[in-house]
Amino acid sequence: MPRTHLVLDSAFTVGPVRRRLFGGFVEHLGRHVYDGIHEPAHETADEHGFRKDVVELVKELGVSAIRYPGGNFVSGYKWEDGVGPVEQRPRRLDLAWHSTETNEVGLHEFQHWLDAVGSEMMLAVNLGTRGTQEAIELLEYANIDAGTALSEYRRSNGRQEPFAIQMWCLGNEMDGPWQLGHKNAEDYGKLAAMTAKAMRQIQPDLELVACGSSGASMPTFGEWERTVLEHTYDDVDYISAHAYYEEGDDLTSFLASGVNMDHFIKTVTTAADHVQAQKKSDKRIDISFDEWNVWSISKWEEQQKTFELQDWPVAPRLLEDVYTVADAVVVGGLLISLLRHADRVASASIAQLVNVIGPIMTEPGGPAWRQTTFFPFSLTSRLANGTSLQVKASGDTVDGGKHGEVPVVDSAATVEDGKAAVFLVNRHQTETTSVTIDLAGLQVDGDVRAEGVWDDDLHAVNDLGNRERVALRTNETVRREGDTITIELPPVSWTAVSIG
Repeated sequence: MPRTHLVLDSAFTVGPVRRRLFGGFVEHLGRHVYDGIHEPAHETADEHGFRKDVVELVKELGVSAIRYPGGNFVSGYKWEDGVGPVEQRPRRLDLAWHSTETNEVGLHEFQHWLDAVGSEMMLAVNLGTRGTQEAIELLEYANIDAGTALSEYRRSNGRQEPFAIQMWCLGNEMDGPWQLGHKNAEDYGKLAAMTAKAMRQIQPDLELVACGSSGASMPTFGEWERTVLEHTYDDVDYISAHAYYEEGDDLTSFLASGVNMDHFIKTVTTAADHVQAQKKSDKRIDISFDEWNVWSISKWEEQQKTFELQDWPVAPRLLEDVYTVADAVVVGGLLISLLRHADRVASASIAQLVNVIGPIMTEPGGPAWRQTTFFPFSLTSRLANGTSLQVKASGDTVDGGKHGEVPVVDSAATVEDGKAAVFLVNRHQTETTSVTIDLAGLQVDGDVRAEGVWDDDLHAVNDLGNRERVALRTNETVRREGDTITIELPPVSWTAVSIG
């Protein structure tokens, strides 16, 4: 039996676990907004047309800041289309996702939904087909109390108090040639810096996110971050990071996806710190990991080939991945990586929330349910509080495919007010792994409980026909004797151990 030994000590910390680490992402894409969160004819719909069954699941998921309205969508979006009387709003072609946007849901409606789920808005501005002027106009509309043309326009549209949006994204994936208004790093960096300066003239305390690379596979990855930050370093607070992972036909590498995320984070922070050193600045740029998830990109690329140029459907079924147990284990592992870098990852958004590569699925006129990936996110969001710890790990390794030899168990831990949580992934595909956890360096008492996701069928799913096939399971092998916890982890499993 493979073995791993973990040592936890309150003297060895990573940094605070900021609540925005458990953020989400809602984009006008496919059935995410329409028929996802918003379905006025549904039996659970509230007075604004939002499904209350979905609201309850999002609350259970435990998401904090939610990025909106895109994504690729935002690079062609006119925010003015989404305010004012709904019946007067224009229908537009959405070039990003080859769809028709009805604009039934815009800034006001989305804020109603956020109020219902108890989350904060992270708003993206269009720096693809638009620029600085439109960004400061949106800021005036959203955040100025009264007395100007745009703030009074907001009030006439029914919102007397400002939206008070604190965190803003300066565009989306501007390095991607698929992006409307795609720019090179120099041009984007200059535009982002100019826009940031203008926005801060209105509200100096905004938190601004500059676009990092859209993926580590981009040929300009690293160099893009350096160039953009050379222009924007003094004007922004965060650089964005995006990463998606898929199994394909390589489960071995897939289970070690966290190794890639660790490397991604280190590369981005190294680029940021290089610019900091160049500028001799006391300011530090952290990461907004505002898109991350498991996503079958290859399936999406095949679906794109079926599009007919003359067809622009409303809310088509796009990117509706059905997640497996293996996917859930990897999502749990990616959360471990984010916790391990809590000192530099200030914010992270699982992409996305409902129907579109989301942990929640819906059927029009029918039920809403939890996908397999719902469980590691919701439990980590609930248990991971206080301070992220440096876990001192020793033990066996396993083949990580293209990532080389990797620890058989990946781990992260948090502690707060006499309570602790340890998050574990067993990457071994056939063997149970024995884990001992040394708590002598922590002052934590109370009951010990272990829950997680695993199954004999790694490709078991929750779908419309069987919405509860996969759920959290209790690991009965967990024991505590004094300052030592022991537990046996099933093959290909994600587990959360809570203490106190």
